[in-house]
Amino acid sequence: MKLDDLIKIYDTKKRQFGEKAYLHISEIFNDIREEYKKEYLASPKAQKKRAQGKLLDAEQSWKPFKGSNFEKLVLHIIESEIESLNLKCVSGNSLGKEHLPTELSKVYYNLVVRYGRYSVLPDADLVIYDPKTSRVVGIISCKITLRERVAQTAYWKLKFMSDPLRMHIKGYLVTADEDGDLVEGMAKPSRDRIIVEYDLDGTYVLRDVVESDKVKAFPNLIEDIRRLVSGQKKKD
Repeated sequence: MKLDDLIKIYDTKKRQFGEKAYLHISEIFNDIREEYKKEYLASPKAQKKRAQGKLLDAEQSWKPFKGSNFEKLVLHIIESEIESLNLKCVSGNSLGKEHLPTELSKVYYNLVVRYGRYSVLPDADLVIYDPKTSRVVGIISCKITLRERVAQTAYWKLKFMSDPLRMHIKGYLVTADEDGDLVEGMAKPSRDRIIVEYDLDGTYVLRDVVESDKVKAFPNLIEDIRRLVSGQKKKD
């Protein structure tokens, strides 16, 4: 099971459900879960571990696969629309490589957070930037569930706000919210709902959710970035 397989399944859902296909992304992962486990247990890597007398845990292997490919699938879905705004979107992991092309090297230096004489690359699953200037527009955290990780996302946004050269960088969250932490509105908000409402610039959910100015259905992500870019052009 590879990313290409997931993209094919998603494209099938898109033909079936159109603009509502995003509501079925969790369903896609649920449908392939057992197939992935079978492939993993039959893989050369698993066979090698078995020969070494190690216990195999297909479920433990599934979790990072799901998280990593959720991020990649989100990038696949939004990439062409981001580019239509004359921006680019890349994996945050790509900025951690030792040798970067000039464009991404500039993005790296425009994103890193200073701690005294140390520079730290924020936890950003996806980074949106202007390819003409390498100016970072925003970072996106992609999470299947929130749990404690929403606070980590909020932390980096607050770090940007404390730096005059980076305070313009937006902090976004895209989540399947499989635990339902964001489903209810602010009448009886969960801890995570409170954090994303106050500390992030936008949270985009791949399930039905009570919306607000800060928490919205996933398709609103591109529209919000479009408005951001339009507003910046007017200022310039």
